[in-house]
Order: sequence, then C-alpha cells, then structure tokens
Amino acid sequence: MALKYWVAIFVLGIGWGMSFMFNAVLLRELGPLSVSMGRVGFGALGCWVYVFAARKRVPDTPGSWFALFGFGGLSYAAPFAFYALGQQHIASGVAGILNAFTPALAVLVAHFWPGGERATWQKSMGVLFGFFGIVVLSLPLMQGGRQSEIWAVLITLCAPLCYAFSVNIARQFRDMDPVVLVAIALTGATAAISPLALWVEGTPVITRLETWAALLIIGFILTAAAFILFYWVLPKVGPTNITLPTLIAPVSALAMGAWVLHEPIKIEQLAGMFAILVGLVLIDGRLMRKIRGKPTLW
Repeated sequence: MALKYWVAIFVLGIGWGMSFMFNAVLLRELGPLSVSMGRVGFGALGCWVYVFAARKRVPDTPGSWFALFGFGGLSYAAPFAFYALGQQHIASGVAGILNAFTPALAVLVAHFWPGGERATWQKSMGVLFGFFGIVVLSLPLMQGGRQSEIWAVLITLCAPLCYAFSVNIARQFRDMDPVVLVAIALTGATAAISPLALWVEGTPVITRLETWAALLIIGFILTAAAFILFYWVLPKVGPTNITLPTLIAPVSALAMGAWVLHEPIKIEQLAGMFAILVGLVLIDGRLMRKIRGKPTLW
C-alpha cells in the first residue's frame, strides 16, 4: 500500500479519535443533543459544498431521499448524541475506547441479519475479547458504586450498536455515490435531531471562541472532510485496510484526552483498550492468516 494511503488512514484514525476530545469541549457550553445537531449540520453543509463543486449527480426520487433520511438518523444523529450523552459522565478517552467496539457489534449483528455474514470461530473470539474489554473498563465503576458512570458506559455503547445496524442497512445504497449518500444522510440526521434538540435544550447560546472552533472542526473537518477522505481512499486500499482507523482512534482519543483535557489514564483503561484491540485483530483476521502462512489482503 502506497505511503499516501497509509497517511490517509492514520489521519482518519487520529482525527476520529480527536472527535471525543472536541465533544468534551463542546459539552462545556452545549447540551448533548445540540452537539449532535451542530456536528451533523456543519457536516452536511461541508458535504454539499463538495457535491455541488464536483457536480455529482443527486437522486431525484423521493423514495431514495426518504430512505437516506432515516439512514442518516440512525448512522449519524443518534450515535453522535449517544456519545455526547455518555461523555457527560465519562472521560473522552473511555468513550473513544468504547467506540472501538463497533466492529465486534457489527460481526454480532451481521451474524443474525438476513443474508448477513455468519461469524467464524475467530470472529466470535474477537467479539468475546471486545466484551471482556468493556467489562474491564466498567469494573472499577461497579466497584465504586458510580451508577451514573455505569449508565454512561451503556448509553455510549448504543452508538457503536447504531453503527453495527447501519453497516448492514447501507448495503441497499451500494449503487449510489458515497459522498452524495453521506450528504443526504447528514441532511436527514440534521432534520431528525434539530427539533428534538431545540425542544429539549432550547436554542444553543455559544459565547466561547473555543466552542465555535470545536464545532467547526468537528463538523467540517472530522465529519465532512473525513468522510470525503474515507470514500476517496476506500477503493484504493480495499474494505479490509479501511478498518485500520478503528485500531488507531482509541489510542488517539486516550492520548488527546490526557494531553489536552488532562484526563488521568488508568490501568483499567489501558487493559480494556488492549482487550478490545486484540478482539479487533481477531475480527480483522490478517495477522492470523499471516501467522498461518496464508495470503493476506495487504
């Protein structure tokens, strides 16, 4: 794989890991639903600028727009809100580690999904390692009786669960230009989350420069630009290599939380992250194939 593609993969992993740090900054002044609304709103705007600049074809059937609006609510509005809700009580690094559980949940959902891929014993072991990592992360919270943090972990896990379902649903849109898909889906996500956010939290009032900076970065760069980069590099590296940012993001989230937000790094976080990353390696399968001497998709 060419160096520029490796750079793109590392940029995606580091950037998506940083999003949890920016969430923490936004939550100092905004409610969790407003954080989701701002991210999908600016993300949609950034994607549409690209779509029109590149003169990409947009579907003209109402059914496609309606389906993509629903897909956007599940794939973007709900997960971004769940992460922000959870981060009111847990550190950004912990949220980033929980996000790495997405592939394990995707394997689990796909196994029971009609026409989905059945889990092999190796992928099943990866799922078990992922669950073990979650338990390790949560054990200190249960021992300390911090019920709000335990619930925050469970709420945060709803985000990767949404991703696991959306990955399987996305197959029906495989013939559509991916950036157009994301632009319409983010527009639907904005339409879905905005009324709820305004009703529950009222009109957002931003008075800090750091809040505006975080909102613009997480919307335009870590959502719009990141997904445009993701779909640019996908056909060049293949669906297997494109999962590598999932391995990088939790490390980035933990490091940025400690460096910028001065969040303490606990041994349970490192142990939980290690277990989840082992699970990801098993689910990915390339290392095991290399050990067995079988061809890989590098």
